[in-house]
Amino acid sequence: MGEGWQLLSIRGIPLRIHPSWFVILGLATVAFQQQYSQQLRSGHPAELWLLGLLTALLLFVSVLLHELGHSLVALRQGVQVRSITLFLLGGVASVEKECPTAIGSLLVAAAGPLVSLVLAVALLSSGHSISHASPLLGAMVNELGGLNLILALFNLLPGLPLDGGLILKALVWQFTGSQRKGIQVATASGRLLSLLAIGLGVVLLLRGASVGGLWLMLLGWFGLGAARNQTQLLALQAVLRQLKVREAAQRRFRVLEADTNLRELSRLRVQDEQGLGDWLLVTRQGRWLGYIDDAPLQQLPVQRWDQERAGDHVKPLAQLPQIRDDAPLWQAVLQLDQPDTNRLLVIGPAGLPSGTLERPELAERVLEKLGVRLPQAILEAARRQGIYPLGMGLAPVARSIEASGEA
Repeated sequence: MGEGWQLLSIRGIPLRIHPSWFVILGLATVAFQQQYSQQLRSGHPAELWLLGLLTALLLFVSVLLHELGHSLVALRQGVQVRSITLFLLGGVASVEKECPTAIGSLLVAAAGPLVSLVLAVALLSSGHSISHASPLLGAMVNELGGLNLILALFNLLPGLPLDGGLILKALVWQFTGSQRKGIQVATASGRLLSLLAIGLGVVLLLRGASVGGLWLMLLGWFGLGAARNQTQLLALQAVLRQLKVREAAQRRFRVLEADTNLRELSRLRVQDEQGLGDWLLVTRQGRWLGYIDDAPLQQLPVQRWDQERAGDHVKPLAQLPQIRDDAPLWQAVLQLDQPDTNRLLVIGPAGLPSGTLERPELAERVLEKLGVRLPQAILEAARRQGIYPLGMGLAPVARSIEASGEA
């Protein structure tokens, strides 16, 4: 789902509207207008259309308040909320990471249904008195109260991606100490509910309830997609935990003796046909001294390149971003997510350089472990740009491993 158009910002949280939202707004307006036409005999057609549109808009205001409930509690738990987006199936709040604790996740998940329940109670309790003043407004208030009650109860169903599934995940996490087990249980429950929704939708469709049947099938299809995404997330987490840095490392550095002159350094740079810029590490009689960059070539005149030696311009290896070769791969993902970090120096058991690691090689090894092989052209393009191939979002997966406390 795309980001959509930003309308405004609430407490620093961008509110966006996805194009699909206008489809459901139109369908909801028509449905409410037809319902009011049957319930209210005295209303003018123009009033009923206006009331239908107003009901649809206020329903999505209720959905927005539901998502704000999640978002504000998430902010209190120290979780940054990227945006709230209204779309075809309602609304969704996008967060940077999950809560690091089971209780925090439980509070965030429960906040949305609680807001909907409070709205339902307030609207239903005031509907009768409002009906005496205006039958049209009373009908709308009662309708919105009932819909908020349905919204709360539906979201409490125990399966991902519903709030009830997130609550179930948090409870299993709290009692077992394993976030992974919580995700597995909630995903299985969500898959079962989705299959039931699709099956019930087919039955309703065959019995003539086309709108209700198609809507249930759409919800079931969306639920199966969410369950599949969770399964893929678990698979990625498992691979990033299992693989070690040394299994994905390459050797993107060259070794220079300290007495090598700068003209040789210039020649090596010219020979770098791909322009990837291998690191140049400097040794003296087998002992690592540091590394040298292109600064001497830029700062010194060409006439001095034959006299100046690499050993005279060495920088400490500690200045290069480093990682142990026995570290799990998810830690490398986190380090590569830091600003201005496109390559890591891999350090072996003796504390000496043994290789390098970059995003394309890391992603290639992860995909191989998952049984996926990418064309060489895609990998080469990713290497030139220093990015993950196909835009793989490994950083959020690594952060979820870190936040789970099970690393």
